[in-house]
Amino acid sequence: MKRSRWTDRRVVYSTDPEPEPPCPTCGQRPCVCQASSPPPSEQTVRIGIERKHRRGKTVTVISGLRLPVAELRQLGKSLRRLCGAGGTVKKGVIEVQGDHRERIAQTLRERGYRVKVIQS
Repeated sequence: MKRSRWTDRRVVYSTDPEPEPPCPTCGQRPCVCQASSPPPSEQTVRIGIERKHRRGKTVTVISGLRLPVAELRQLGKSLRRLCGAGGTVKKGVIEVQGDHRERIAQTLRERGYRVKVIQS
């Protein structure tokens, strides 16, 4: 049987440590769903807008929240509903379609977060 040069490739020695397996609940490394988050008064949230790679469309970006994934998704959902817009949660950042910086900042201040609005 003829062996392909691609099937003989295997790691013989590596200095890289074994990666820890992803969390079965949140799928992240390290686990973010089990981490306790600080109270809102100790978190500074940054709110800005971006247009990069979106064909000129404006997106409000909310970053700096240290929350478990489930709570972050729930907060994103409530902010999108408040603004009447679509959006997503990616890599710990909430994105809301359109420029809603002031409305979102006011809501997060009412919830007890420290807010920095980035003017661009």
